[in-house]
Amino acid sequence: MTNASDLQKTLLTIDTHVDIPWPDGPSFFEDGPRCVDLPKMQRGSLSAVCFAAYIAQGPRTPEGHAAAFAQVQAMLHTIAEMGTGEARLCRTAGEIVAAAAAGHCCVVPAVENGYAIGEDLGHLRALRDLGARYMTLTHNGHNAVGDSCNPRPDLGDQTEEYGGLSPFGTRVVAEMNRLGLLVDIAHAAKTTMMQAAALSRVPVLSTHSCIRALCDHPRNLDDEQLDALKATGGLVQITAVPNFLKAHAAGTRVRPEDVTVADWADHVDYAVKRIGIEHVGISSDFDGGGGFTGWRNASEGVNLTAELLRRGYDASALALLWGGNFLRLLRLAEERAE
Repeated sequence: MTNASDLQKTLLTIDTHVDIPWPDGPSFFEDGPRCVDLPKMQRGSLSAVCFAAYIAQGPRTPEGHAAAFAQVQAMLHTIAEMGTGEARLCRTAGEIVAAAAAGHCCVVPAVENGYAIGEDLGHLRALRDLGARYMTLTHNGHNAVGDSCNPRPDLGDQTEEYGGLSPFGTRVVAEMNRLGLLVDIAHAAKTTMMQAAALSRVPVLSTHSCIRALCDHPRNLDDEQLDALKATGGLVQITAVPNFLKAHAAGTRVRPEDVTVADWADHVDYAVKRIGIEHVGISSDFDGGGGFTGWRNASEGVNLTAELLRRGYDASALALLWGGNFLRLLRLAEERAE
């Protein structure tokens, strides 16, 4: 099958990282200003989306931690409400496969930033019970879990605080394994990422990053990190943030109109050649900064498929990139949970 539109309809396609507007954003069920809503998913043959309950890094105080935990719980309830009607809330790999086969769009909850759990390991179970399938260990700024690749001097951060994971962070990774939560190393410092990859009983993934050899940005993964993902069975999901895709001068930003699908596919090619097709996937970070010419919202995913077909990827390879590899990790997390 060489027609991208026809092929797209046969694939189980998963975007592993999309932010939600909160608390009063446009409806998910209406075709509106959001990059990802149900009508756009349906037009773009997008089977499933991991919607992130994102919390910005704030003060590491009892009050700050309590507020973060409360907000993320509220956001997970909002995400659950999206999984109604023509959409389905999916908590397992099997539920995603079954819902997609029945023609439903899948809503998969996730949490972005370990700041959400503060210093309380028990909060992980609460988030898992609300449907979360992964948690991003850090965001911009160090937290109680570990060092971020983007310290926040305005919050008192030094370049590094723990030299990777904190002692609490090592317990967080183990507890996430026990609960069946995937460990997301997007935003983590390289030291944090490498330690998490070595420690975790389930392969880790970056749900939204690109390749540092092509764009020297602290959010991107270098060759040593990519090799670590291959060695441990992990995964990098190549994302759509313009600043992660195209080289630019320090202190400047890349405009979405100056990035193309070909630029994005170059990062996919590099990762596939370096670590193999089994360790690469697709994400957008839509409604959180992602999007460029040709992939501005969930209705335009077929343009990625067309470009990858042009570069020689066949249907089986596209099935892995678009969702098969992520489902593999979800199943492993479920199988190895206690």
